[in-house]
Amino acid sequence: MTIQQIYYAITISEQGSFNKASEVLYISQPSLTEAVKELEKELGISIFHRSGKGVTLTSDGAEFISYAHELYSQYENIIDRYGEKGKLKKKFAVSTQHYSFAVKSFVELVKQLSTDEYEFAIREVRTQKVIDDVGSLKSEIGILYISDFNAPLLTKIFRTNKLEFHELITCDAYVYLWKGHPLAKNKSIRFDELTKYPSLSFEQGGNNSMYFDEEILSNHHYPRTIKATDRATMLNLMVGLNGYTLCSGIICEELNGSDFAAVPFEPDEEHPGSKMKIGYITKKNIRLSSVGKIYIEELKKYLGVQDGDN
Repeated sequence: MTIQQIYYAITISEQGSFNKASEVLYISQPSLTEAVKELEKELGISIFHRSGKGVTLTSDGAEFISYAHELYSQYENIIDRYGEKGKLKKKFAVSTQHYSFAVKSFVELVKQLSTDEYEFAIREVRTQKVIDDVGSLKSEIGILYISDFNAPLLTKIFRTNKLEFHELITCDAYVYLWKGHPLAKNKSIRFDELTKYPSLSFEQGGNNSMYFDEEILSNHHYPRTIKATDRATMLNLMVGLNGYTLCSGIICEELNGSDFAAVPFEPDEEHPGSKMKIGYITKKNIRLSSVGKIYIEELKKYLGVQDGDN
């Protein structure tokens, strides 16, 4: 088994087909197919299910690819440190829940580094995908939050996937809405005042989706709910339908625009408030790269976090 074969398998799993992978790798498809067959023979497993529509991972293949990502990441770290300069583009990727501050911090990071030397990626994805990406080392860092409600389940999932959660900041719940909303000028907003307006949330899908929701107080009952998959749609629904979402109150006007406001959520006995612990997850026993450290510093700078606060 060679590093090249491992990289081939990773690329095929990401591209979803041998044909696309061969184009990315600049290798003929027959040569790629033969390399994978040799790898599967040596391992004694089938890594991919092959069909006319492409390829999918077998259960053995999914486990192998998880280890392969980890091994190849370590290989890249060695090359970055000890290889000839300029021989390999350094990679850095972040997966995040739909936070504009995470994107803004990423922008500030990229401004500091040369895209000739680095290959960057930022992915706004579902909560489970944030966890999966970091668990497989597809992303070095994952941005999400935990609360009293979802912490028991997420902490268990972190442990199973050998992940660590690092808290950055703790926030109260805010109601995020359009400035033209009838409640936008309130000093605070109670739950009963929101009942006639649609509650907006990012679609998560799958089992236990309530625990993966990106919106705080997701365990409360909302009479009217609308799911969205991206921030742009969410903002349009706020304007078009006077929708709202419950969030951390951290707004990046540069990216979201200045037409929106965050108003403190006023808890009551039936709908008590809750804290959002926003932070990042990393793979256990793997040190942050120099780029990862810069990104975390940009996050802390944006959030106003001083070293030693958490």
